[in-house]
Parts: sequence; C-alpha cells; structure tokens
Amino acid sequence: MSTIVAPSTPIGRGAIAIIRLSGDAALTIVTTLCREIDNVKARRATLGRIRYPNTGETIDEVLITYFQKPNSVTGEDVVEIGCHGSPTVVRQILDQTLSLGARLAEPGEFSLRAVQNGKINLAQAEAIRDLIAAQTEAAVRQASRQISGELSRRLEQFEQRLIKVIVLLESALEFVEDDLPTAEIEAVEALLRSTKAGVNEFAETFSAGRLLQDGIKVAIVGSPNVGKSSLFNRLVEQDRAIVTHIPGTTRDTLLHSIDIGGIPVVLIDTAGMRETDDSIESLGIERTRRAISDADLVLQVVDGSNPKGEPLDVFPISTIVVYNKSDLPGPVLKDRENSVRVSALTGQGLEQLRAAILSRLNGGQENREGLLITNARHHDLLNAASGEIEAALGLLVDRASEELVLVPLHNALRYLGEITGETTSEDILTEIFSTFCIGK
Repeated sequence: MSTIVAPSTPIGRGAIAIIRLSGDAALTIVTTLCREIDNVKARRATLGRIRYPNTGETIDEVLITYFQKPNSVTGEDVVEIGCHGSPTVVRQILDQTLSLGARLAEPGEFSLRAVQNGKINLAQAEAIRDLIAAQTEAAVRQASRQISGELSRRLEQFEQRLIKVIVLLESALEFVEDDLPTAEIEAVEALLRSTKAGVNEFAETFSAGRLLQDGIKVAIVGSPNVGKSSLFNRLVEQDRAIVTHIPGTTRDTLLHSIDIGGIPVVLIDTAGMRETDDSIESLGIERTRRAISDADLVLQVVDGSNPKGEPLDVFPISTIVVYNKSDLPGPVLKDRENSVRVSALTGQGLEQLRAAILSRLNGGQENREGLLITNARHHDLLNAASGEIEAALGLLVDRASEELVLVPLHNALRYLGEITGETTSEDILTEIFSTFCIGK
C-alpha cells in the first residue's frame, strides 16, 4: 500500500505543525530527508534537520517520532514530523516527501487505514470526526464515549441476541422432521421482542443526540425597541449588537453561537418588524422573515412595561414569548402560555429563559447523560434493524418456516454490522471518510 502524507494540524501559522506519514516507506523517506539520523527508535522523539536532498540545505530543525507497525494509529509504520508552524515550512517539507515517493492523503485516509487494519471500528472513526467538530463539553463527552467503544459494546449485546436466535433456527433446519417446541418458539419470540425494544430505545436517543451534534437556530424577533438586541447581548455575554433608544437600529441579522445546557445554539438577532417606508429597513425586515423560516425556535420579545405590549404574530414554529423590561414599573400583563419574564438590563429571568429554551428543544424529558445516538446514519440503521426484527416476529407468530424467519434476522444483523463497519461496503466507506478532514 502506498505511503501517504498530510499535515495533522490546522492550516495557518502557529508555534508548531505536525506532518504525518503512514506506510512502508514512511521511515525511509524521513531518514532520507534527515541524513544525520541513522538510528530512529520507535516511540521516541529524535531531534534532526530536514534538508533538501539535492543541496543539503536545511529547511527546518524538527522532532521526528516513529511508531512501528502494528503499534501505530493506522496499524502501519507512522512517522510524525514536528516542525515550526510556518505554512511555507510545512509546504516545503510536504513537497520533499512527495518527491521521494509519498502521496498526499485523501480526506480521512489515515482513519480509513486504521479501520481497515483493525485498530478501530467505523463507529469509533466517526466519533473521532465528531470529537474534532464538537462545539460543547457535552458533545465532547459523547464523542469520547463512542471512541472508547461504548457504542460498539452496546450494539454487540443486540448482535449476540440475534446470533443466538439465528443459530437456534439454523440448527432446526438440519432436523426438518422435528418442529421447534412451542415453549422454545415462545422463548425466541420473547428474546426478539426484548431485543427490538432495546434497539428502539437506543434509536430514540437520537432526538437528543442530534442536538448535541447539529445544534439549533434560535431567532430573536419582535417590534422595534422592545430590547431584542439587548437580550441578544445578554445571552451571548458580549456587546455584539448595537443598542440605542432609536427604534429600528438593527437593520440586518446578526449571528452568534453559544452553549446552552450542552447544546450548541446559534442566536440570531433580527430587525424589528413593523410597517415602514424605509427601503433599507424593509430589506432588514425581509431578512427577519427568512431567519424565522430557517429557525428551530423563535424568541418573540415583547415590551413588558407597555400596556399595549402584545406578541406580534403567531409563528408556524415553536415560540417562546419573552416579556422584557420586567425591571421597569408598568402594567402586570397576563402571562401567555409558553412565556418568560426577563430584564435584559439586569439579567433577571435569564436562567429561566435558558431553561425554557432547553425544555422546548427536547420536551424536557431527554436525558443527555447516557450514551446517545448522535449520527443520522446510525439512527437509520437502527431503525432498519428494528423493522427486520419486527418482520421476523410476524413470521414466527404465523409459524412460518425457519428458513423464512432467518432472512430478516440476517438483514437485521447486517444493518447493525454496518454501524461498526463489519458489513459496510467499500463504496459506503469511501463516502463516509470523504467527510473527514485531511490529515485525520
């Protein structure tokens, strides 16, 4: 297999950069560039100088770390070059490794080789990608649990139950003159029902898991001068939006990402909605409408100190009415359903608002402390496996032949295997790893 190379640190300037090679020629290529190194020991950092092979001129002083197969991240010989983090230095070193026979790695190719060489399974590789992309501590914890193999162990429990049933039914096929006893069939049905229930329960965690992975968009809307931008600044804990007493200050949408209870939330401050002849303000209001249509949740801000303070409209998506300016004297407005009273000036009620946002997102019932399904591919495969188990149960109830019952059971086992890569085709693997970053 060819030797691949790629930077493993982000593009840009930094104190150091890491360039990783993997393959049979990895060590030979690096020692050719570092001529003074003649005895590189595995799992030891060695100081050297990368030089141009034709002139001997130094490119950079580097640290070389060698991981001998199979004790490496990919299961192949791996060499990591730690150099200074200049993009020019990185490019020059890469060029020299390519000139000596390495090729630039495809996105995710290091992880793909790790899967192919049995160092990790597919679910763990996807969790590495998720860990890199994690935006909150909760997302980091979930990805770390999956990298450690917790997801694989949970799936193995389901697979072992299915295998137990498959072995029993296939054994019965060897003795066609004897039907399975009724008690044994009932035991098989009970085992399949409990397995299906476990698969379904696991799949249902995706409603919470996808929030950790994808996050949500929350649009802050309302009439001009009700405190939308002030509330936005309070929630992001920065003075991002301009705040004045002049109505219509906000003319465009403003986005900022925050963490609410472990869920990545993109807050969108919008232009105040009202009738206007101002063409620029009208454009801002049109962008507000688009932000509402793209949002997962709307915070409809109302001036709680105004006797005429009423929500503007009924939106077609989930909405929380936020009565702002609760620190000011004014009428006691009747709380509407799904409403919260806050003061963007003092911060009063902000915790209640955050709790209301979380409750609205997951019904207030999801537990994000246990292992969650965060990957849509895994969710679809779990549902497919559940459907096949249901089909097998129907055939058992109808007392169909063991041969017919075995078909959906083997399908269910295959779907579960696709999650960890045991039964995943090469085309699907290529598609999955194309979403990884280069160097991972």
